Amino acid sequence: MAPYSLLVTRLQKALGVRQYHVASVLCQRAKVAMSHFEPNEYIHYDLLEKNINIVRKRLNRPLTLSEKIVYGHLDDPAGQEIERGKSYLRLRPDRVAMQDATAQMAMLQFISSGLPKVAVPSTIHCDHLIEAQLGGEKDLRRAKDINQEVYNFLATAGAKYGVGFWKPGSGIIHQIILENYAYPGVLLIGTDSHTPNGGGLGGICIGVGGADAVDVMAGIPWELKCPKVIGVKLTGSLSGWTSPKDVILKVAGILTVKGGTGAIVEYHGPGVDSISCTGMATICNMGAEIGATTSVFPYNHRMKKYLSKTGRADIANLADEFKDHLVPDPGCHYDQLIEVNLSELKPHINGPFTPDLAHPVAEVGKVAEKEGWPLDIRVGLIGSCTNSSYEDMGRSAAVAKQALAHGLKCKSQFTITPGSEQIRATIERDGYAQILRDLGGIVLANACGPCIGQWDRKDIKKGEKNTIVTSYNRNFTGRNDANPETHAFVTSPEIVTALAIAGTLKFNPETDYLTGTDGKKFKLEAPDADELPKGEFDPGQDTYQHPPKDSSGQHVDVSPTSQRLQLLEPFDKWDGKDLEDLQILIKVKGKCTTDHISAAGPWLKFRGHLDNISNNLLIGAINIENGKANSVRNAVTQEFGPVPDTARYYKKHGIRWVVIGDENYGEGSSREHAALEPRHLGARAIITKSFARIHETNLKKQGLLPLTFADPADYNKIHPVDKLTIQGLKDFTPGKPLKCIIKHPNGTQETILLNHTFNETQIEWFRAGSALNRMKELQQ
Repeated sequence: MAPYSLLVTRLQKALGVRQYHVASVLCQRAKVAMSHFEPNEYIHYDLLEKNINIVRKRLNRPLTLSEKIVYGHLDDPAGQEIERGKSYLRLRPDRVAMQDATAQMAMLQFISSGLPKVAVPSTIHCDHLIEAQLGGEKDLRRAKDINQEVYNFLATAGAKYGVGFWKPGSGIIHQIILENYAYPGVLLIGTDSHTPNGGGLGGICIGVGGADAVDVMAGIPWELKCPKVIGVKLTGSLSGWTSPKDVILKVAGILTVKGGTGAIVEYHGPGVDSISCTGMATICNMGAEIGATTSVFPYNHRMKKYLSKTGRADIANLADEFKDHLVPDPGCHYDQLIEVNLSELKPHINGPFTPDLAHPVAEVGKVAEKEGWPLDIRVGLIGSCTNSSYEDMGRSAAVAKQALAHGLKCKSQFTITPGSEQIRATIERDGYAQILRDLGGIVLANACGPCIGQWDRKDIKKGEKNTIVTSYNRNFTGRNDANPETHAFVTSPEIVTALAIAGTLKFNPETDYLTGTDGKKFKLEAPDADELPKGEFDPGQDTYQHPPKDSSGQHVDVSPTSQRLQLLEPFDKWDGKDLEDLQILIKVKGKCTTDHISAAGPWLKFRGHLDNISNNLLIGAINIENGKANSVRNAVTQEFGPVPDTARYYKKHGIRWVVIGDENYGEGSSREHAALEPRHLGARAIITKSFARIHETNLKKQGLLPLTFADPADYNKIHPVDKLTIQGLKDFTPGKPLKCIIKHPNGTQETILLNHTFNETQIEWFRAGSALNRMKELQQ
């Protein structure tokens, strides 16, 4: 692995003039633009082909599709060490995408870097800050008003640094990417964990933290641990009530929330052709819930059809020429192989509280009765970045029409979230939206909304036990409405619609009957709908802001008194010593997602202000000492208090601290605030049984030590009242464990070993205090 310092030459060049991917200037068989919005940025299949051939010759074996795309973007395909699950790859992504909640911190870090322009095509998408309250238009107007300062910052920062800006109301980042930017063979990174949605168009699209995005925007090769590849062979074909969503619900039940960690999930086999392009995107999107690095499908005629319908027939034609590089090689090897027969697959519903608790829809009612889960469904919610395609809305409308024909409306409340302005305008034009309104639905803004906790829910009180069903991707405790007693289940939009009509988890639309207003019983027929509109998509309103060619006069202002935005100060460098007498802030019991570490919902408004958002640090994590959330013992005063307050006390008094965590710590969102906040408040290390991939990287980027127990049973040796000393940092090298001395209050000590996954570059981040600090060192 070449040390990070070797990048200085490239970085200095980037400081002078805008540097784009070398592929942009290579001779190609046909010059085809990446998107309509960047006519001078071309798809680089020639370079992809060249790199694949170099790697194939070196490895002398067939390649998976994942390997072709990833290795095809290597910075040094001839010299790069390549070993699945071990080596760190240095990659050159084609583009960067950021949603507004994470873009704030990403752009603040980019501003701190001192660079004049982004080095690769990049975009910002305003989708996270719009709260669902009254309905689409009213909620959008309200969001524009209360978030004006943030939107202005993002728009002006985009204009200043060459980043495209999608205004609020444009739609959800992943739907916009699918419609405009994803294409077969692309390597795209996005500051959102559901970026893998783009795998539905045959790209490798990976969720990252903002610091990773800054590296790519700065023209620095991006590091990724060489992924393993899990193959999912699909046979048979989808039919009836079974939908693409059921594929990933089934796979989640098999692999669990951590079974995909460190791997790309690659779908293949004859069953693929029975799934629409947007259906493939749904499957890849929710692959984030099994911890996968990303998921991908091979290029086929369904993708070509979608590209053509979205105005990109030229890309489809170019992909046809290079198709051999956009599908796996015959005889390629997968590290794990799963087979799913789509002809036998039944509709599924997963939950509550975790997306891997899988049930056939036919059985969930009995399970709910046994477990004491509420059977009555209070709200059904369809849409989100996972399931808001034209086909999804059409299948839901097909169910709704049948109920309306018998005089029925939803027994549950019902909401619809269009994924983009294009989807909203098209389903309005084609009548789907009105059918869903007639059923009792409310069409929300083109935004994330309740899926990420942006929901001003009024029908229950906090603490009231209730059930909701959604077509979303994630259902952690309290995620949608901040109520820990809401039992959230995820399923397909058509099943959500059917269950909302029936009002109960005990309803199985494949076998059960409803009673019309005329007293006659009827059964819902399996929905059928077009995957794409017969005519063209209606683009709706133009919501895109191009960055100006000359941005020299553009100013980006951040008020020093702002409560929403705060310029970043560099973190302190490592002092060259071992970490002595670290206090334990909290020993976490059980699941601890990024929602537990840095809650979303009402806290989203502080995503650009590090000090303010740090007031939500670990408020959802359960303290093993007392079984409570947001209640930890202050080791000095011996009083119990909120986690953030205790962390601030320690910081004020110069007490460095650690967190002790359980399995798969930090699963869920890509939000780097879950790493920035502990660093800001004085943490030095996070010690767990295991980490989720994105969170582990985010911690490293901010100069923290994500460490794992060499023996997971050592988790039980540490108690919240102990102090820890971490030794071996003076000789910190890749692959060498660190020693941890546990100092108990009675004077006894124990020594355990802590593993880490740092490479040479990441060790330099730690020594410098953060990856951003190291970047600045290289500029000098």
